[in-house]
Amino acid sequence: EVQLVESGGGLVQAGGSLRLSCAASGFTLDDFAIGWFRQAPGKEREGVSCIDSSDGDTYYTDSVKGRFTISSDNAKNTVYLQMNSLKPEDTAVYYCAAVLCSDSDIVGEYDYWGQGTQVTVSS
Repeated sequence: EVQLVESGGGLVQAGGSLRLSCAASGFTLDDFAIGWFRQAPGKEREGVSCIDSSDGDTYYTDSVKGRFTISSDNAKNTVYLQMNSLKPEDTAVYYCAAVLCSDSDIVGEYDYWGQGTQVTVSS
């Protein structure tokens, strides 16, 4: 059974940091790239970042470049999103999903999603 489980969300003050984890089971990180998405109340879902462990491609949306870092640990079958210098506008539910990832965009999504983890950044 394919499963993605996010963890690491929480409440943090502006300027703080959080590290999100996405633990995959039922497939390996060589099978699928992993992307992070977020959705704030009343807003559309936004692709934040992705990583393809098979070729090393990574992508970041402009608003998080220089603040967020995506990485993967193939031994643990887990992808991380290190979020630094957090801003109130980063507040959202963050989801990980199996995706098609290039170095310029998340180009497609598979129907494998986690349940989401809430990130709240206070001002």
